Amino acid sequence: MKKKALIVVTSVEKYPDMDRATGLWLGEAVHFYEKLHEKGYEIDFVSPKGGYTPLDPISLQMFVQPVDWKYYADKTFREKLGNTLKPENIIPGEYSIIYYSGGHGVVWDFPDDEKLQEIARTIYENEGIVSSVCHGAVGLFNITLSDGELLIKGKTVTGFSNSEEIAAELADHMPYLTEDVLKSKGAHYVKADQDFVPFAVADGKLVTGQNPQSGGRVAEKVLEILEK
Repeated sequence: MKKKALIVVTSVEKYPDMDRATGLWLGEAVHFYEKLHEKGYEIDFVSPKGGYTPLDPISLQMFVQPVDWKYYADKTFREKLGNTLKPENIIPGEYSIIYYSGGHGVVWDFPDDEKLQEIARTIYENEGIVSSVCHGAVGLFNITLSDGELLIKGKTVTGFSNSEEIAAELADHMPYLTEDVLKSKGAHYVKADQDFVPFAVADGKLVTGQNPQSGGRVAEKVLEILEK
């Protein structure tokens, strides 16, 4: 299988109902990217609209690690974020992994993007891995397989929890809560005993992480599956 991964990032730069910026939560892309990069994977970025992906400024203030600053200052990495591919330009057969990163912006542009759903379905049915972290799990909501069943139905998954959304004081600004929708779609939702600690689960070729701290853990589980 080709050592090539696709990271999905948001095109949404602002909360619709308030004057506050949003966008990609930088660490969620960085921590996944680094572990795959170290293993020799070629990594592309795609967003619903293509082109520049905005960064959530809070992601440069909270939970920031030295590796985040390393990639924030890396010209090649920044150019990837500034020139993401459009879904229609992706050839799914080239990738063994798709990873939906988070940041609150994805709540508005991931769930109903049919082209991204088609890409994920093809990768999954080609024995590749579908993965997500935090709010990125909303990109999984409506992925259907060729038999018409939802990808996540009956699967054990995680994603940003209701309690974490409340702690972030943003629950009232969300059109829905990630945990609630995952459950309503027939997934078996699980989470860590404590909020905001690294936590990820694998169910076959589906790997999901709970919160901004979990991108690296998702990458580790993805690599474990592919390197068996």
